[in-house]
Amino acid sequence: MAARFSLDDESVVVIVGSGAGGGTLGNELAQKGIKVVILEAGARHEYDDFINNEWASFSQLSWGDARTASGSWRVAKDFPHLPAWIVKAVGGSTTHWAGASLRFQEHEFKTATTYGNLAGANLLDWPLTLAELEPYYARAEEKMGVTRTGGRPGLPGNNNFKIMKAGATKLGYKECNTGHMAINSRPRDNRNSCQQTGFCFQGCKWGAKWSTLYTEIPKGEATGKLEVRPESHVAHIEHDASDRVTGVVYFDKDGKIQRQKARIVAVAGNSIESPRLLLNSASSKFPDGLANSSGQVGRNYMRHVTGSVYGLFEKPVHMYRGTTMAGIIRDEARHDPSRGFAGGYEFETISLGLPFMAAFLDPGAWGREFTTALDSYSNLAGMWIVGEDMPQETNRITLSETKDRFGLAVADVHVDDHANDIAMRAHGYGQGRKLYEAVGATRVFPTPPYPSTHNLGTNRMSEKPRDGVVNKWGQTHDIKNLFVSDGSQFTTGGAENPTLTIVTLAIRQAEFIAAQMQQNAI
Repeated sequence: MAARFSLDDESVVVIVGSGAGGGTLGNELAQKGIKVVILEAGARHEYDDFINNEWASFSQLSWGDARTASGSWRVAKDFPHLPAWIVKAVGGSTTHWAGASLRFQEHEFKTATTYGNLAGANLLDWPLTLAELEPYYARAEEKMGVTRTGGRPGLPGNNNFKIMKAGATKLGYKECNTGHMAINSRPRDNRNSCQQTGFCFQGCKWGAKWSTLYTEIPKGEATGKLEVRPESHVAHIEHDASDRVTGVVYFDKDGKIQRQKARIVAVAGNSIESPRLLLNSASSKFPDGLANSSGQVGRNYMRHVTGSVYGLFEKPVHMYRGTTMAGIIRDEARHDPSRGFAGGYEFETISLGLPFMAAFLDPGAWGREFTTALDSYSNLAGMWIVGEDMPQETNRITLSETKDRFGLAVADVHVDDHANDIAMRAHGYGQGRKLYEAVGATRVFPTPPYPSTHNLGTNRMSEKPRDGVVNKWGQTHDIKNLFVSDGSQFTTGGAENPTLTIVTLAIRQAEFIAAQMQQNAI
């Protein structure tokens, strides 16, 4: 029986958001006997409810609240009200994610030291090292059931992967396989193995893909120490005169204002909603928002260098069959400035369904070149570029003049590509073209970045309070009992999909919080 805690219970840890960070942190704390309330803005859809249809699934899971966009990035022009697509549901974006689970490389924790002074980039070394995180990475991989780790076999390769693999071999790439995926390649943890259905992004109806919705959250609820409140939109965080947060004010499913008291508050609402909440929590004592003495809340927004390359072949590929992103090339993930940019990128198999392909291939396109690509959909193979983008102070989340249905200022997402990002994307397009042409593609076309991506930074970790928002534990520099538990705490983005690192940091953070509570330090 799931717990029910009083709104006046000052002993609970309140977590805002139930995704990779919040859902994991909630379970880890509950397992230690700590009372937790997770407030999730979205509804709770169990995996039987997921819809194997792109548009219908989009309507079911999307964060559809208003947002605005600014900056020179193409998303602001083509999708001004959808600058970044995240999930609004219990489980957060772990319901939608593809499952790729990769550790950061050692140099990616030391980018300022490794890359040097890149004009316009606000680089900073993490206050953490790979060595410090390795034991927690191992625990996260075990928790999530990551393939090709812990003796777990890799997933099978679909046609899309087989083409990628053949092209990788022709180009001399050495590290190409079906990837480290948090998708069961065999039954485990009372969940099915992957059935190769191909609707990974619409929510895994088999439960094979790790999601906090049906792993961490039910396990936490079973302890009697975790309560999840869906459709609870947090408006602001309250504090007392001694710089201590005391609880949160939120709108419940009926639109009524509620106040949940708390001993500790952890913000885990994604790199757009988390800084928005801190900024919307401004007070007379904190006029620039909570935890923002550095002025860094909302700054250094990263979303990875992305783009896709599609190859058209004479025979059918059916790229949409099988696990969507079970295919990776890691050879370009190294740091090698001789290519004309710092940092690296990876290729991962991707497949959009026909409706999304039409929407995102080239917005506003028309004519034979566009329609023939759609007509040949079954003969397409696809790869996604994901690489390290440069943090920039001016790439940031601010409060827009636009208000949501609760009267709260919404997030404005401002992005300008850094020259390093542009050079990296161009290199990826070029290598993708060579790969597909090497195995007989009759036509190759790159596509620009989609609104859906990895949102990182905006509440970054730093050793010194002036340089960021949180310390190496995700604890805000300014307020001891206020934490950040999602990808917004990333100091830099790395070339890797971020979920594994978010989970890793949450496991480690739970240990720290529990120890601090036991010592009455917070």
